[in-house]
Amino acid sequence: MLITIAPVALALMSNSFTQAPAQPPPGTPPAAQTQPADMPNAVRAKQVLGAKITLQGNAEAGVVDDIVFSDAGQVEYLIVNNNGKLVTVPWAALNWNWGTGAQAVTTATLNITPQVYQTIPTYTVTTYPQFFVPAYRTQTYRYYNLTPGELRRAARDLRRNP
Repeated sequence: MLITIAPVALALMSNSFTQAPAQPPPGTPPAAQTQPADMPNAVRAKQVLGAKITLQGNAEAGVVDDIVFSDAGQVEYLIVNNNGKLVTVPWAALNWNWGTGAQAVTTATLNITPQVYQTIPTYTVTTYPQFFVPAYRTQTYRYYNLTPGELRRAARDLRRNP
């Protein structure tokens, strides 16, 4: 009797321990995961391109038309299109309002007046500037009351190591 029960018991035991956990039906979206508060959010290019840019007083500056990266892969500038006129805006000059959800709208604000914005040189798709020429970088950042990153680092190093 023991011989006939042992194979049946062994078969029952092995099935209960080797079955794969239940899987959701195909096409079911994965469960949402909670992201820790101290982790940075991922920003996708689709969220940036086409974003509406405003100035002080909620004046319209245009929409993001393109993104300029450095050789190191860092986002350096956004190109804002205002009725066919392109303006270079340093990434650091923007305060973002990241939209969430399927129908979210992402916007950003520049902390400059419309009068200052109108003094910034514009260009077209056939006359892009040389974005990384030092004089262009310095002047562009100055419109937004900023200093290019490498100049900020150099100044900080001088203060630390006179």
